[in-house]
Amino acid sequence: MLNDPLANALSKILNAEKVGKKEVTVYPSSKVIEKVLRIIQDKQFIGETERTETRQGVILNLNLINKINNCGVVKPRYPVQSDGFEKFEKRYLPAKGFGFLIVSTSSGLMTQEEAIEKNLGGKLIAFVY
Repeated sequence: MLNDPLANALSKILNAEKVGKKEVTVYPSSKVIEKVLRIIQDKQFIGETERTETRQGVILNLNLINKINNCGVVKPRYPVQSDGFEKFEKRYLPAKGFGFLIVSTSSGLMTQEEAIEKNLGGKLIAFVY
């Protein structure tokens, strides 16, 4: 049984990137996983995603472009205020302006830059660089 499907999805992507594969299948999928992958895709770290619905659930096929150096979930899900992102950027990202954090806010999932612009806090979900 899977304890954290988002962590499993990101580790599948990272392992496929390290091996040099061009495509990876993420199963099982959820709305949160799809939103996180959409954010990563908007930042151009992965290519196109193909969503396939089956009787067992949703399967996502991702095209990889070998831009991800590291990605993962933040456990425990730390609460952070709009002015407290710098501490976590230092902890999870290798350099300032290199990569991004994904935050769950009251306005949905977004990157830390968008949360700072909108003056929102939330819980840290993942990091990608």
